[in-house]
Amino acid sequence: MMITADFAILPVGIDNTECKEFVTKAVQAIKDSGLNYQLTGMGTQIEADNYKELYTAIAKAQEAVFTAGTGRVYTVIKVDDRRDVENRTLDAKIKTVNDMLE
Repeated sequence: MMITADFAILPVGIDNTECKEFVTKAVQAIKDSGLNYQLTGMGTQIEADNYKELYTAIAKAQEAVFTAGTGRVYTVIKVDDRRDVENRTLDAKIKTVNDMLE
């Protein structure tokens, strides 16, 4: 089974609009989890074998944003749990669409 998710963690109440330090801390936590991930311009995509791995990694990323110096975060998580196809990775999903493009 492969679960994929797209998520974004936003610090709330910081003094300016720059978030790169917070994003870096969150992505480092995901990288440290050992799970496959892809950073995008609007969030991070991650693959996990089960819900525990997935939510543990995202929780650690959220905690890293708190540790970076904010008192509140807003997290948006989209999960795709497809069980009718084996090993439906992020790359496999992209390849399917790219193969259909003319």
